[in-house]
Amino acid sequence: MCRGIERRKVFETDADREHFLERLGEILQDTKTTCYAWALMPNHFHLLLRSGALPISTVMRRLLTGYALWFNRTHRRHGHLFQNRFRSILCQEDAYLLELVRYIHLNPIRAGLVQGMDERSRYPFSGHSVLMGRGKRSWQDSDRVLGLFSEKAGAARRL
Repeated sequence: MCRGIERRKVFETDADREHFLERLGEILQDTKTTCYAWALMPNHFHLLLRSGALPISTVMRRLLTGYALWFNRTHRRHGHLFQNRFRSILCQEDAYLLELVRYIHLNPIRAGLVQGMDERSRYPFSGHSVLMGRGKRSWQDSDRVLGLFSEKAGAARRL
């Protein structure tokens, strides 16, 4: 998780969100890092990642530095964009993985960005839409998460 400095917005427009996701996808594929869940909020974001060829700290440094430089240039601002270092926790069990996926993907509802579960399935700035088959992000590992619910994708999505 990473928050904007002084809880300010780190995403002003949908173009900002799309640029962040494109950058994220490129870095994840380049570093062979797996993403299970994600959600972009106006002033912060959540990622559930499994490290690959490089440590998560390297992945996040590339993501945060590159995005902050782009954001500042695009919005004609200066200074820090993110508050402190990103926050990370270690997840070693499938049950906890599911809890993290749920927590992350419920964030847009809790923040009032979407109303209800059906709208959440269509929200393009959360990995839940990808899990439900309504969005596409080639870098998100939906199969691993859905497989924790059922062997069949349709049954897993219902669950």
